[in-house]
Amino acid sequence: MIWLQFFICLAAILFAGTRLAKYADVIAEKSRLGRIWIGLALVAMITATPEMATGISAATLVDSPDLAMGTLIGSCCFNLALIALLDIANRKRPVLAQASVRHLPGVRWGFLLLCIAIASLYFAPRFPAVLLGWMSLGSLLLVGTYVYAMRRILRAERGQEPTQHSNVSRYGTLTLRGALLRFCMAAAMVIGAGIWLSLVGDQIATITGWGSSFVGNLLLAAATSAPELIVCISAVRMGFRDIALADILGANMLDTGMLGLVDAVYLRGSLFAGASQVNLAAMICAALMVGIVGIAIWRGTSRYLFWRISWYGPILIGLYVAAAYVLFTFGTA
Repeated sequence: MIWLQFFICLAAILFAGTRLAKYADVIAEKSRLGRIWIGLALVAMITATPEMATGISAATLVDSPDLAMGTLIGSCCFNLALIALLDIANRKRPVLAQASVRHLPGVRWGFLLLCIAIASLYFAPRFPAVLLGWMSLGSLLLVGTYVYAMRRILRAERGQEPTQHSNVSRYGTLTLRGALLRFCMAAAMVIGAGIWLSLVGDQIATITGWGSSFVGNLLLAAATSAPELIVCISAVRMGFRDIALADILGANMLDTGMLGLVDAVYLRGSLFAGASQVNLAAMICAALMVGIVGIAIWRGTSRYLFWRISWYGPILIGLYVAAAYVLFTFGTA
């Protein structure tokens, strides 16, 4: 019965996620804010909602720091591994070959946020210095850095001319208000399913004995990342690669920065001190994966190595598998 609930939640997220790509593109066209701006700010915030809701409810309702941290960081790894799948969906060329260099600030800030998270988790049990009661210094740095980074990136994007706009609207029958309303309805379904998933995931960890780190980083993270999967594949197939990549990078920044907010609502102490050190494996792999994506965007890979496999695809998948192996081997206690 518990697995039935899990797949019901997953189906609800998939149902809502299929609509997010379409209405995000409508909003980008009608508002003329540009697809990178929409992908990084609006789409990423919505598709990352399951991870945020799951992380907060895992910390507050089921008192599981490992499940909360594992869901957020595991989703970063899963999202970056999705880029390898986007190459298959893109068909003609590697998806990062056509990515704008305007994505690089998102890469750099995402890498910095992960480095702060790694340092916070490593030093929390060794130097239990806290600030403002139960919150750690690392949590404050994560929240502050994320807010500052988003302001910098979005301010730079507002100075760019919207690209890929056609003189003929493809959504003539839809208004901006109507698109926003439908977008919010899909978001509400994603939020409800995400909260339910946190409770189901903790029960799965208890029943199977796999441990909260493994369930959070892999099983639950993959399920809550379903909106990114559906939205990104849909966007790539429609030809809107910028909105897909901005969604992944923006969601990763938000997931990492959310560790600070989860720490704020986890009143039993520091989230980083309470979580297992095995989560460092996922954090380090996520940071390496972000670096690989940045190099691929900077180099501008022009062709596949074999079939629809780019040079960075096997590396991203390999790092995700490596994190999975470490978490399954050492995170099941």
